Order: sequence, then structure tokens, then C-alpha cells
Amino acid sequence: MQRASFPLRGRKVEVVALQFWKDIKKELPYNVELEEVIAAGKEITEKVNELERQELLKIMNDDLPFKSH
Repeated sequence: MQRASFPLRGRKVEVVALQFWKDIKKELPYNVELEEVIAAGKEITEKVNELERQELLKIMNDDLPFKSH
């Protein structure tokens, strides 16, 4: 379990939470799974998971040797 406070500075809560999650994963030598994200008293785990999936899909699509038109 990790806890922190961050200023949003115009960013969405789930974007800040995803960056914190990425930082946590970098520090750990093993694979981890996101279980729950609570921000400002609201549970936003699914939003963070969806944002992470979107980023992964974008990375995977950017690495393709061909582009679809």
C-alpha cells in the first residue's frame, strides 16, 4: 500500500494517479497489479486501468512496422 499527495496543476486526477502507479512499478523488482486507487475520497481504479491500457495500445501501435490508412 502506498499513499501520497500531489498537486493536480490542471491535470486530471487519473493522469496523476497513473504517473504515481508507474513510479511505483519502476521501483519494484517484480510484477505487481493495481488493486485500488482512491483520490479525493472517490474510487478511480477503473479510470486509471483504462488510461494505462490506452497508453499500452498506443505504444504497441506506434511500434508496428507498417501504418494502416
